[in-house]
Amino acid sequence: MKNIRNFCIIAHIDHGKSTIADKLIQETNTLKKNIIQNQVLDNMDLEREKGITIKSHAIQMNYQFKGDQYILNLIDTPGHVDFSYEVLRSINVCEGALLVVDATQGIQAQTIANLRLAINQNLKIIPILNKIDIVKSSYHDIISKLEFLLKCDKKDIILASGKTGLGINLILQSIIQNIPSPNGNNNETLKAVIFDSFYDIYKGIIVYCKILQGYVCKGDKLKLNSNKYHFTSEEVGILKIKRYAKNSIETGNVGYIVTGIKNPNIIKIGDLIINSTSNYTPNISIIENNPTVYAGVYPINNKDYSYFKTIMDKLKLNDASIEYKPEFSNMLGLGLRCGFLGMLHMDIIRERLIREFNINVMMTMPSVSYFVYDKFGKKNIINNPSDIPTQYKYIEEPFVMVSIITKYEFIGKVLNLSLDKRGIMLNQKHIDNENIEILIEIPLSEVVFDFYDKLKSVTKGYSTFNYYNNGYKKSNLSKIDIKLNDKSIDALVSLVHSEKAYIIGKNICKKLKDILPKKQFEIKIQAVINNKVIARETVKSVRKDVTSKCYGGDISRKKKLLSKQKKGKKIMQKLGNIEIPNNAFISIIKIK
Repeated sequence: MKNIRNFCIIAHIDHGKSTIADKLIQETNTLKKNIIQNQVLDNMDLEREKGITIKSHAIQMNYQFKGDQYILNLIDTPGHVDFSYEVLRSINVCEGALLVVDATQGIQAQTIANLRLAINQNLKIIPILNKIDIVKSSYHDIISKLEFLLKCDKKDIILASGKTGLGINLILQSIIQNIPSPNGNNNETLKAVIFDSFYDIYKGIIVYCKILQGYVCKGDKLKLNSNKYHFTSEEVGILKIKRYAKNSIETGNVGYIVTGIKNPNIIKIGDLIINSTSNYTPNISIIENNPTVYAGVYPINNKDYSYFKTIMDKLKLNDASIEYKPEFSNMLGLGLRCGFLGMLHMDIIRERLIREFNINVMMTMPSVSYFVYDKFGKKNIINNPSDIPTQYKYIEEPFVMVSIITKYEFIGKVLNLSLDKRGIMLNQKHIDNENIEILIEIPLSEVVFDFYDKLKSVTKGYSTFNYYNNGYKKSNLSKIDIKLNDKSIDALVSLVHSEKAYIIGKNICKKLKDILPKKQFEIKIQAVINNKVIARETVKSVRKDVTSKCYGGDISRKKKLLSKQKKGKKIMQKLGNIEIPNNAFISIIKIK
């Protein structure tokens, strides 16, 4: 066990984390050269297309150093803020972390956020300055900032290049020399913590785990500590891109267990696997997530709802950060109200449903959760704006404390952006001669949609961004109902600040006018607040020439046909179905 090292790689998005991982795998000859490719740990098509890591991936490497053979368990982690839950559960099973910083961009948002997660878990940090082969200016100021941030010496920072392989050997040696070996005793009863899982249609649920103490073999009688569910280990082994079966996994090592369990709701991330005869009571806390964006997700064909619900149960095994519960819409039918960690996370889940499970879904307007107090003062948690009653006392919305580190020259633009998002500056802290940290309180609904993108734009990328929950506060909000031919569309209901309600309602109507397909009847679009119409647009009907069969004769024949068509259109306007395209919701998000 003294020769085992468990570590992860943490970094901001696009700082070369996956490229460093590729070079570590090549240097240790873990995979054959004919199967090595760029971003080898990113095995999803989505990850390759978008150039980002979405899922944590574990791989075991062997490396010889000073005559001893070492086992290095690497867990690659995502860099985008929307996948911080993946980072947290990876960090939970490691003793050390490689902190990768891009020499051309410096220390950025997720660098600091992920570093705080690692420090809170008491991980040994190895700082790496990547891409020094393409840096055009001096990177000594970045080194100084790393020294200040980590309280380390300049010699502790490894200069590397994932592209050329520079410094890779130094990284491997530093992992062995600086990251501690795992604790535990192989002679004690089994205790293994689950950090990931997925569903196999033939083998059932396969869990990825770290053995904290004891060992596990094929055929062992085991149970889950949280719910005392008993099962038999059908196969155990280690991870090297593919699964490699072994006779046993011992203390300190990372591997997988084929459980044979078919019910996806039984397994929880952070749970412990113990021997079936053990009476171990204390449990490592189940890792909970905190969704920031909620949206309704509906199968395009409502007959697929049962299949869709089963799919979501299986997808949650692989991405435990999703939360969902059944929901019904008058227009869209049966669906699920899902909680996501951000807008990118929501988009990725939609893509995965289409690609991995071959089911098309429609997503409604995203929202955050609110506290709505009725006229008796009772508090109700509302995740869907359409559930807000017509009469209520007041609404409280979630606020967050936003920490922004930027250069002095961008202070004015950052504050203007924050004010436009209803933010209030609370404090500012001078970090050095170039950078300042600004603390701003902003409603969560203003942050989760496009705040980060606009912040990067106004600061030319020279800013870091992180936020923390700061409770709920009373706000002046208005509920905008959208009606099509006097029918309220619950999937398009949104809750916005009263000062922006009129302009947003007006723009939604205009956008729907451009998006909705024309019918043989007129479509009336209205935005309504408190039963008062604040905006209206009309989609003109498609005209069918019913008089084309009249080649002559009295004019009364044509008038009779036109009158009949007019009556028919009035009936169709009342009874006709109006289909809302999926891109309507995406377009309205951009308006908000």
